[in-house]
Amino acid sequence: MKALVLSGGSGTRLRPITHTSPKQLVPVANKPVLFYVLEDIAQAGITEVGIIVGETASEIQGAVGDGSKFGLQVTYLPQEKPLGLAHAVLIAREFLGDDDFVMYLGDNFVVGGIAGLVNAFRAHRPDAQILMTRVPDPTAFGIAELDEDGRVVGLEEKPTQPKSDMAVIGVYLFTPVVHKAVRAIKPSWRGELEITHAIQWLLDSRHNVRSTVIHGYWKDTGNVMDMLEVNRSVLEGIEPCTEGQVDADSEVIGRVRIEAGAQVTGSRIVGPAVIGCGTVIIDSYIGPYTSISENCRIEDTEIEFSIVLRDSRLEGVRRVRGSLIGRSVSVAPAPRMPSSNRLVLGDHSEVQISS
Repeated sequence: MKALVLSGGSGTRLRPITHTSPKQLVPVANKPVLFYVLEDIAQAGITEVGIIVGETASEIQGAVGDGSKFGLQVTYLPQEKPLGLAHAVLIAREFLGDDDFVMYLGDNFVVGGIAGLVNAFRAHRPDAQILMTRVPDPTAFGIAELDEDGRVVGLEEKPTQPKSDMAVIGVYLFTPVVHKAVRAIKPSWRGELEITHAIQWLLDSRHNVRSTVIHGYWKDTGNVMDMLEVNRSVLEGIEPCTEGQVDADSEVIGRVRIEAGAQVTGSRIVGPAVIGCGTVIIDSYIGPYTSISENCRIEDTEIEFSIVLRDSRLEGVRRVRGSLIGRSVSVAPAPRMPSSNRLVLGDHSEVQISS
């Protein structure tokens, strides 16, 4: 069995962060989301992985390498532009051969991994296995229509009039019959080859399509709030560990990981939280569900429920909450007089200013 990981999307909902970094490499608890996906695949006993890459291919390859650090053998499969999940299967045909495979979206997060799902698929070997979960806004997802017995009878991509609230999430398992399905379908109104259409073709052709409802935690980390929620979930499970330096005037409470080379001086850190290597925390408060990446400087600042990427500085900031702060960012107070706000913002930025 092989794995196909999709990492070619542009991440428009995470701009401006994704103007300079692939969305799959944005860290959660100081580890890129894509790394959790690859670790899930390795834990399921799969070793051969094809990664679909697009315009951010060099960054993905630089981070993942040949896959050996995950116990994997990685092959990179270029996709000129994202033309749908079924298109990714189409261009991966030679790599996949006649093997069964799991397709995993590189920005999805499934707590508990996929090992159990893969084992069940190997045991029963349906033509396709999909994962579903209930969502509050079915119009934003591929939605499954179920019969009275809970079996999937139809799929629709982002319907305006959803027939259920069961969304198909970004992990799929297939036998080689899916290659016939992706060749049989035509592009949708979005100009993409939809994997939901390919699965619908399998249903219409009376192939065996099974479904599993996920009752645990799943997130598509495509926007800032979902990224923060995934960060919260991962931090809930960390083990406290202090490898850096914490002075006598500091207080560390709860599940906090302070990585080697970090320095905490005159500060209070309330977990769950993680402080990256080489980061300096001075006279500050780091609240719950906060991840500070490596080589940052946080001074005279209060921050909680946030993610700060590497090489950033926050100095003299009264309160930061629910924020995703990119790499090499500087945040400092504005001059008190005159009363005004000075902004230097890139395209697609979003700013909230207290009145």
